[in-house]
Amino acid sequence: MEPSATLDIETLKITQEQFILASQSLHLQRPGCDAVYPVGLYGWRKRFLYFFLLLLLVTMIVNLALTVWIIKVMNFSVDGMGNLHLNKDGIQLEGISEFLLPLYMNEIQSRGDSLLVLQSEKNVTLNARNGQGQLTGQLTVGPEAVEAQCQRLEVRSRDGGKLLFTADEEEVVMTTEKFTVTGSEGAVFGHSVETPLIQAKASEDLKLESPTRTLTMEAPRGVEVSAARGLLKVSSRKDLQLGSTEGEILLDANTIQLGGLPLGVFTASPSQASQEQPFYEVCVCPSGKIYLSPAESSSTCQAMSNICLWS
Repeated sequence: MEPSATLDIETLKITQEQFILASQSLHLQRPGCDAVYPVGLYGWRKRFLYFFLLLLLVTMIVNLALTVWIIKVMNFSVDGMGNLHLNKDGIQLEGISEFLLPLYMNEIQSRGDSLLVLQSEKNVTLNARNGQGQLTGQLTVGPEAVEAQCQRLEVRSRDGGKLLFTADEEEVVMTTEKFTVTGSEGAVFGHSVETPLIQAKASEDLKLESPTRTLTMEAPRGVEVSAARGLLKVSSRKDLQLGSTEGEILLDANTIQLGGLPLGVFTASPSQASQEQPFYEVCVCPSGKIYLSPAESSSTCQAMSNICLWS
């Protein structure tokens, strides 16, 4: 065993000597140490980076402060912003709100203890449209008038059950128990008026007048004109006609006065005739004219009917 170990050691030495000789023959040199360069930012680059970081920090602080100020001023919250609150029923606005563009809503209502006020410097217009976008109704509140454009206008009572007023192209119907006109000039109707009763207040007069044309009152079962506690006066600039086609004309009163009737006799003057003849009878001409005739034991209308020739 000893000779083999000695052989291995000698072989190892020979191998090391061959490596050294081969290295010397190739003239291999160790690499020298290179120059050392500093790593990082120095000089004006470093100052510019610090300035940029400082500017960015200031900008972030200013933006954060502005964000907090806007949230405080606008009163942002979980429910909404300022006077605008969002809930499950819709949008709730408190105070005065201004809309610069059209507003589309299904329903607009005020709180139970406040009024709903719609205000505009010009007109306030409410439009209703159908499914095709066509205008079906419009309500315009302007500085001079309130205009409603629709097929039928209805005014109902407070509970919405009783119909008080309707208007369409054919007619205007009022279903109230009383229609009162308080104007000093009364009411002017250009055409016919149909009503069951025309009545004035207890302390005021009732006047039916047609200044330039005729006044006609007609009813299928009669017309009743009565003054329960005052004077009933019927006057006309021209003729006043009372006619009945199938009935009679009844004047029922304690005293009936017909003033200004002509006399059916030729006298010097009416005052002289009244002094000489205290009693007269009323006569009627075939034309309907009424005149007076001296009252005697028998009728003098036929004898004194020469006034009928003048009519």
